[in-house]
Amino acid sequence: MADLPAVTRDPIDAGRLLAAVAAPACGGTALFLGTVRAGPDDGPVIRIQYEAYVEMLEAEFLRIAAETTARWVDARVAVQHRVGGIPLGEPSIAVAVAAPHRAEAFAACRFAVDEAKRRLPVWKREVLADGTAQWRDNAGGRTPSRPSEPSGA
Repeated sequence: MADLPAVTRDPIDAGRLLAAVAAPACGGTALFLGTVRAGPDDGPVIRIQYEAYVEMLEAEFLRIAAETTARWVDARVAVQHRVGGIPLGEPSIAVAVAAPHRAEAFAACRFAVDEAKRRLPVWKREVLADGTAQWRDNAGGRTPSRPSEPSGA
């Protein structure tokens, strides 16, 4: 994963993550993409602005990847989080895991995604079609000001 940054301002390329984890001994690969959405309770979201202290975000995401490979020793893990303005439908976070078998790949991928949601120091601000914006807290609720606790994707 040396050539694949854990944090980027560019669009996430799922193919690059899959290539980073591919190995002949790995028969199962799981890919998670968290995308910007406009669900029925979200309103007319057109983009989400992700803010982070990039060095801290990168270090924590790489720690999560290392913890994942420590628990699933035969797994290969690649992670990436995008920061900046991300339009509706584009991924903000990606986790790819390849392992000898699908059950391990799924379990390791879920672990990494759940830990990212819980631990990554990322703040997100929804921008609506009318130009208004609201911060999202870690539980998914809206707040008029930036939440004090980081919120993962």
